[in-house]
Amino acid sequence: MTQPQAKAKAQPRIALFDLDHTLLPIDSDHAWGNFSVQRGWVDASSFVQKNDDFYAQYQAGVLDVHAYVRFATEAIVRQGSAKALAAHADFMREVVQPAIRREALELVQAHRSAGDMLAIVTATNAFVTRPIAQALGVTELIATELARDTTPGGSGWYTGSIAGEPSFRQGKVTRVEQWLQARGWDWETAHTTFYSDSFNDLPLLERVTVPVATNPDARLRVLAQQRGWRILELFT
Repeated sequence: MTQPQAKAKAQPRIALFDLDHTLLPIDSDHAWGNFSVQRGWVDASSFVQKNDDFYAQYQAGVLDVHAYVRFATEAIVRQGSAKALAAHADFMREVVQPAIRREALELVQAHRSAGDMLAIVTATNAFVTRPIAQALGVTELIATELARDTTPGGSGWYTGSIAGEPSFRQGKVTRVEQWLQARGWDWETAHTTFYSDSFNDLPLLERVTVPVATNPDARLRVLAQQRGWRILELFT
């Protein structure tokens, strides 16, 4: 008599979410830049124009993410950790919390209730986004990490450079793959769903099991319609 076969391990189910204009109806990076203007940390006229220019480049799919991160983090590098962290707490209270919508929380909760593992995958840096992920109830964050000054006698604070692979465009695929491998999974053994609004996220949308174009920009909407992908209008 043959022994019963060992029960196969359940396939892990993972829900991945972009953040800006997907779970949030705002761009948190752009909004943080405007908030730093209000704090008087940067020159208003020149910063707002550059911030808008970078945002337009992002929307067009031509952003130099390293140049943008140097620009976007210049103020917090200069202000130091204590002032930057205190300001971010105000940013959460004044800007982010009012922007968190019931529909987004319900989507996250639906996947949690189904037993899915949750992760936010965003190109925005972790300084800006980690408290936002926590406010949305998501503990796993795959964001663009910032390098710190670890030289002898250094401040330990951010330098303005990116540490490792930025989670931007193809980099999101690489970072998620590393995240899966760290848990003993891969693309073939995991069932992955990814929600995103942006054509910039096409590499990851094409890699996951279930792509969901969420509040999609014009280019992603057309592509999703052509490919028969689900289109979710989370914010109506």
